[in-house]
Amino acid sequence: MKIYGLSGKSGTGKSYNAIELCAKLRIEAIIDDGLFIDAGQIVAGTSAKKQSTKIRAIKTALFEDDAQCEAVKAAIEKSQPESILVLGTSDRMVDMIAARLELPPVAEHIHIEDITSKSQRERAQDMRERSGMHVIPAPTLQVRKQFSGYFMDPRRSFRKDRSQQRGEKTVVRPSYSYMGKFEISEKVINDIIGYIVDRTPGASQLILTSSSADADNCLYIRAAINAEWGSRVKAVAAQLQEQITREVNRMTNFNIRGVEIEIRGFR
Repeated sequence: MKIYGLSGKSGTGKSYNAIELCAKLRIEAIIDDGLFIDAGQIVAGTSAKKQSTKIRAIKTALFEDDAQCEAVKAAIEKSQPESILVLGTSDRMVDMIAARLELPPVAEHIHIEDITSKSQRERAQDMRERSGMHVIPAPTLQVRKQFSGYFMDPRRSFRKDRSQQRGEKTVVRPSYSYMGKFEISEKVINDIIGYIVDRTPGASQLILTSSSADADNCLYIRAAINAEWGSRVKAVAAQLQEQITREVNRMTNFNIRGVEIEIRGFR
């Protein structure tokens, strides 16, 4: 197993350029900010960008939590990639992460200055400072599993080599962002559901809704409605489940664990 390191100051575009570097050097897996990403999939770990403070984020990125460290080590052992790119703010940090995960010594250290121009790094830092945005080198669908409730923006990149593989990056704003706190009230969820019910054929009236979030901030939604007389209630309920799941997810970025529809009566 060959270990590469990519180091550079925070906000200079390491995560953004990691996929292109892996494509160029044919590196199979990435260790970035507490995550083990193999073949474009988040396999194990906890993202440092989920942490509430920068100190906790650094500790997560260094795999100081034993449970997180063991889970990633087990995933690497199972996957057995031939090469891994480890990201860090310095060569020393890269070496520390490799040692913590009991990987072979870093064979080649690469610096962000080696693969990007000054103007590219300045644009990356400007994006970080103005918008508080961070990149995770994994598809949005994968990142949603860890970042329910965060606004995310997929950034795709295309390789022009023989394999024509596509990499996808996802932009998130982490918990410790200095841009401030963002919250979505339960009334917003209720209003979205009410709007959907009003426009669904066979649904007559929204009576009440409730929603609860689990430890991963995934929502479970319950809605009680009256149906129109003569409507096919199973079909109406199924349509509402599908539309509520899709629209609440689209408008709020929350993952929806489930939607329960109760038909109280007819009107």
